[in-house]
Amino acid sequence: MANLSTNYMGFDLKNPIIASSSGLTDSVEKIVDLEKHGAAAIVLKSLFEEQILMDVDAQRMNNIFDSYTEAEGYIAFYTRRNALNSYIELIDNAKQNTNIPIVASVNCSSSEQWIDFAGDIQAAGADALELNVFILPSDPTVSGSSIEQTYLDIATRVSSAVSIPVALKVHHYFSGMANFLTELSNTGIKSLVLFNRFHQVDVDLENMKLSSGNIYSSPASNAVVKRWLSILSGRVNCHLAASTGIHDAETALKNLLLGANAVQLASVIYQKGPSVITGMLDEMNRWLDAKGIENVQDIIGKLRQADSIRPMAYERAQFMKYFSDVR
Repeated sequence: MANLSTNYMGFDLKNPIIASSSGLTDSVEKIVDLEKHGAAAIVLKSLFEEQILMDVDAQRMNNIFDSYTEAEGYIAFYTRRNALNSYIELIDNAKQNTNIPIVASVNCSSSEQWIDFAGDIQAAGADALELNVFILPSDPTVSGSSIEQTYLDIATRVSSAVSIPVALKVHHYFSGMANFLTELSNTGIKSLVLFNRFHQVDVDLENMKLSSGNIYSSPASNAVVKRWLSILSGRVNCHLAASTGIHDAETALKNLLLGANAVQLASVIYQKGPSVITGMLDEMNRWLDAKGIENVQDIIGKLRQADSIRPMAYERAQFMKYFSDVR
């Protein structure tokens, strides 16, 4: 049986599978069950900056003393602190009941709110912090460079404020992707997580209203992840984690071969239950044994593009090979 242990952000994980931030990781009971079925680390459900700020605003609207800035300031502080205390309790309980790394997660859109919170999260015992930055470039009045600077500020300030490893979960809506993600990797973060998923918009034809699209990823969603793993592996100054569209052992192995140090699962666990992790690990072991590979570490980045001096030429060559084979 192959050795599935891998290094991710300085942690010696027993295998490359991490339970991603979601409703699957919002209670100690669920977290313990995920560990039992083989998860090597847990990313807790995110603490949402925007939700906290909305709660602050709601409390201010209901404040009969809203003309007094001191009272308003107290309400804002109390609302933030209450949300953080609940999260700290989850971190503490998860640490006491598991033997795997517990990664806190913050869904944020600015660097202002999270410097102090990051320190509190570290003090609570979190092994690492994943910043899930959620800025869709949809505002025509906001430049791409402005959005990119926000990402750089968040990554730099938070990673400087704590001693625990910081990961940054990003989307793929950047111009000059390879250049910008390389810049992010130089801010002090220990991992880039590719990619987060935005709310999917659909249309209810019957009522002619906007509705929500499929909340789960599909295996097809992993295509863009594989492309950027291949391009970035060996070029960025941090680890890479794959997230989105990983529904089986075969896809997990492909992501490792292209440069992922770990893979994050959520949708497939929602759909099939935590036991799917055990099945994936068994399949990974069978594949490695069949190939005569003793350690999963030996395949990480084996198919990355870093040895190519001209990435665009590499992509073009693959394009031409694909279509020349089509009959």
